[in-house]
Amino acid sequence: MATSLSLSQAISARTSSSHHQSSLSHHLPSSLSLSSLSLLKSSSFSLKTSQRVVAPCATIRASSAVDSLDKSASTEVTLIEKSVNTIRFLAIDAVEKANSGHPGLPMGCAPMGHVLYDEVMRYNPKNPYWFNRDRFVLSAGHGCMLQYALLHLAGYDSVTEEDLKNFRQWESRTPGHPENFETPGVEVTTGPLGQGIANAVGLALAEKHLAARFNKPGAEIVDHYTYAIVGDGCQMEGVSQEACSLAGHWGLGKLIAFYDDNHISIDGNTDIAFTEDVDKRFEALGWHVIWVKNGNTGYDEIRAAIREAKAVTDKPTLIKVTTTIGYGSPNKANSYSVHGSALGAKEVEATRSNLGWPHEPFHVSEDVKKHWSRHTPEGAALEAEWNAKFAEYERKYKDEAAELKSIITGELPSGWENALPTYTTESPADATRNLSQQCLNALAKVLPGFLGGSADLASSNMTLLKMFGNFQKDTPEERNLRFGVREHAMGSICNGIAHHSPGFIPYCATFFVFTDYMRASIRMAALSQAGVIFVMTHDSIGLGEDGPTHQPIEHLASFRAMPNVLMLRPADGTETAGAYKVAALKRKTPAILALSRQKLPQLAGTSVEGVEKGGYVISDNSKANKPDVILMGTGSELEIAAKAADELRKEGKAVRVVSFVSWELFDAQPDSYKESVLPSDVTARVSIEAGSTFGWLKYVGSKGKAIGIDRFGASAPAGKIYKEFGITKEAVVEAAKSLS
Repeated sequence: MATSLSLSQAISARTSSSHHQSSLSHHLPSSLSLSSLSLLKSSSFSLKTSQRVVAPCATIRASSAVDSLDKSASTEVTLIEKSVNTIRFLAIDAVEKANSGHPGLPMGCAPMGHVLYDEVMRYNPKNPYWFNRDRFVLSAGHGCMLQYALLHLAGYDSVTEEDLKNFRQWESRTPGHPENFETPGVEVTTGPLGQGIANAVGLALAEKHLAARFNKPGAEIVDHYTYAIVGDGCQMEGVSQEACSLAGHWGLGKLIAFYDDNHISIDGNTDIAFTEDVDKRFEALGWHVIWVKNGNTGYDEIRAAIREAKAVTDKPTLIKVTTTIGYGSPNKANSYSVHGSALGAKEVEATRSNLGWPHEPFHVSEDVKKHWSRHTPEGAALEAEWNAKFAEYERKYKDEAAELKSIITGELPSGWENALPTYTTESPADATRNLSQQCLNALAKVLPGFLGGSADLASSNMTLLKMFGNFQKDTPEERNLRFGVREHAMGSICNGIAHHSPGFIPYCATFFVFTDYMRASIRMAALSQAGVIFVMTHDSIGLGEDGPTHQPIEHLASFRAMPNVLMLRPADGTETAGAYKVAALKRKTPAILALSRQKLPQLAGTSVEGVEKGGYVISDNSKANKPDVILMGTGSELEIAAKAADELRKEGKAVRVVSFVSWELFDAQPDSYKESVLPSDVTARVSIEAGSTFGWLKYVGSKGKAIGIDRFGASAPAGKIYKEFGITKEAVVEAAKSLS
């Protein structure tokens, strides 16, 4: 079978539906020019630098970069205006029917949305997951009807007219904020403001990294842009500042963000809280900044800004587009009342009259349909041409093609797990953070999409990949990501990397307690099914003298409460290797590894296979599945449980020791397996963990005991803290005796 077909089939097999974007005025480099199509090099899309402040243009004409149907290179202004008003009213009508939503942003941003999806971006509507597509992120996700209207017009099967009519309804493919797992064509899930632009930084980083690794002279197999629309709210959120600082530092030249500068947020005019000079801030962050003064009707201004942005290749670009929120609404435009609620029947009719739109709800005229319909054949041609180029690339660069294909499809190399280190009870005691570094470096050798870094703690988290250098502006092929002290953006950027291609396995690291600074990005990873590995060291009171500010007491419980997260707390080297195996395989579930600072022994009975089941027996001297008592532990406390069992056995007790490295994995096992580990008729159960006892009741039962810490920690040597808080062998023995 031809390589291009097998690659496309592999991608399709690993995605539940198809996903995103088309051709048009986006400049096509020589390596991706379509030999079978004519490339229209109209003056409105020639690449040359224009002024930073783009003045209004008198003529309004659009061009198409790919013209497989031999159409005219330009479209009359009346059709463009009709297309833009179609976008506006699809949003208005959907919000009105749902009586819920945010019509103001789509009404104001329709012109820039039209230019992007109809003229600039390269995508294939019938295969939204085509690898070399341009990516689009609506960071101001409350305005999602803008994106749904654009996907509908562009021909995506995921957003039909019926889907528009079901906006914000149960099991709809048009939910209230863009969700990648619900709507093919949506790249990332944006809800909390600022997350989307941080995700876009991750997407752009991924493109730059892959291009540096795999492109060859005359064979630029990786070449696409990342576009984002951000609002005033995104600009105010701290995560966007963190992420955009990194984007400027890294010189992500193919990241182009449109700032919807409408000066309105939910509480009113942004002057009440937001008066900074955004342009100067982004210039200070290392971005190229352009101002489009007329975002309402200045189509040529928008085109010229994109043209200029593409000419700047060494830094990301912010295009500030001044718009009127709710444009066209005679009574609510430029007010907070159009931000987050339906216009109302009377205002909808007034807006129809004002914009000359005498059509029924959800109307799309035949000429607009015909105009947008070209994206289907053009997108298919773009993908076919790229597949042919990849087939040629594979013939010339077999090894590189195999690595890239693994990243594109998510198919991991055969036998990759054999690279993980193995340990025995004779192996020296070590902190699991150090054992983690051994696993990270082993995986980096065999997993092409494995990369990551730390929030300025690599030497303490032990996360440096020793065989690679640092990903920097001029060395983007390297795999160590230096995030600086930016935990929140770090998580969101890694989410974007994970969403770029199925075979990317990004990891990021900090101290476990600092997940408080990145909880939103971890939650978004879980919600959007981004398989990021969160490497969290200094996992308990064992870090000692740093004190309660750095001792994560409640964090294990909090992440166990979060859906679609694997919370893993390994006890030794074998369990650490097992945790990495599980995390690497779970591409739609993020994993958090809580790792110790203090040295731990290599325990008898631990196993990779046991970790895969979440909870398992590491030692047992009982018969017929009837121990006198069951002792349970995680991480550094599993050793304490094992020592307590030895003491109890000396007194003739039948004791079972269970490692609960992951509650989530254990809960997913069949009832028969769970009964074999925790027989229901054995009620004498004791758990021990250096953290909150919250949640342990479901395992120890009402007649068992949970030993833990239900207050903040303290500053003292680790051994002293463990003793003072009763996290000891003696406490476990006493509890077990009281139960049996």
